[in-house]
Amino acid sequence: MIDTLLDYTTLRLIWWVLLGVILIGFAVTDGFDMGVGALLPFVAKTDIERRVAINTIGPVWEGNQVWFVLGGGAIFAAWPALYALSFSGFYLAMFLVLFALILRPVAFKYRSKRDSVAWRRNWDWALFVGGAVPALIFGVAVGNALKGVPFHFTDDLRPIYEGTLFGLLNPLGLYCGLASLAMLVMHGAAWLAFKAEGNVADRAASTGQKVAMITAVLFAFGGVLIWLGAFGGYHVTSAIAWDGPSNPLGKTVTLDSGAWLNNFRATPWLAIVPFLGIIAPLFAAIGFRARRSGLTLLASKLGIACIISTVGLAMFPVILPSSTHPGDSLTVFDASSSQTTLRNMLIVVVIFLPIILAYTAWVYKVLWGKVSATTVESAGTAAY
Repeated sequence: MIDTLLDYTTLRLIWWVLLGVILIGFAVTDGFDMGVGALLPFVAKTDIERRVAINTIGPVWEGNQVWFVLGGGAIFAAWPALYALSFSGFYLAMFLVLFALILRPVAFKYRSKRDSVAWRRNWDWALFVGGAVPALIFGVAVGNALKGVPFHFTDDLRPIYEGTLFGLLNPLGLYCGLASLAMLVMHGAAWLAFKAEGNVADRAASTGQKVAMITAVLFAFGGVLIWLGAFGGYHVTSAIAWDGPSNPLGKTVTLDSGAWLNNFRATPWLAIVPFLGIIAPLFAAIGFRARRSGLTLLASKLGIACIISTVGLAMFPVILPSSTHPGDSLTVFDASSSQTTLRNMLIVVVIFLPIILAYTAWVYKVLWGKVSATTVESAGTAAY
């Protein structure tokens, strides 16, 4: 019955959507953790203010990183070719991300172990690195996915990556990195304005208003660059066998200056997604100014979801294009695991994902409330 309802094509599309949902979930949850870390030197001037900022994310950051682990596992199991290329080709970039992310738990645990100004200041900068560096590199990765990555497959489907770490730092990659950093800093500011009290919340609202406008401008200008054909997109020109074997060889892919707009031309109503990707950060900026922290946080989440969704919709069905051998590009229909694997994984997701979401919602409900200098001081060493 399941195999009849969920054929190979449907399963591939479901897992493409699920991959996007996981990426959005990671950006919406762990994104404000990274944003708070990147904002720490700018919104908190005293030790107690820094403790206020840190304690807004201290109880939840670890659970939020489940989305990162889930994303890596989903790519490994559902899209093994994508996993092999991205985690090997982007190895040094991934190493920098993991190094930065490892700094965060160490800083959380060790920051308050010594009552030393220099000690705490150093760990605060570690939190800054742990927030800013991943936010930047994730955007660089997206920029390179849009530009195309230098790889190809041998006849026995062995992936060969031909790029370097510095090759990833191209103008488009760095531009998307800055857009990603601005987006997550906006989200971190929205979280601080929502969760903190006093000077930290005030400074976060002031900074967030500016960064939200920068996010909207960077995203909109990126769309203009695509429309003007400043960089090319990839278009599958051969017949697509949606239920065919997972073999990236044998198709024809062309590089076309307007290819990343093809899906929006074919289905005009999809344009609402990038439109909201511009409008939502602007609403967040208005919310920061009006000090409507709840609505600001919702607008920030909507903006992140629409910005990430825009990239996925523009690239579909391409997942990772090859700049040197376009015909070897990975797509939804030729880079997935087997039908049995996708079906069994979907059953697991249907059972366990609602449990994870329910538990996460319960945790946030238990930890509901503002963090102030008074609550941090009264908690003593029990707070970060």
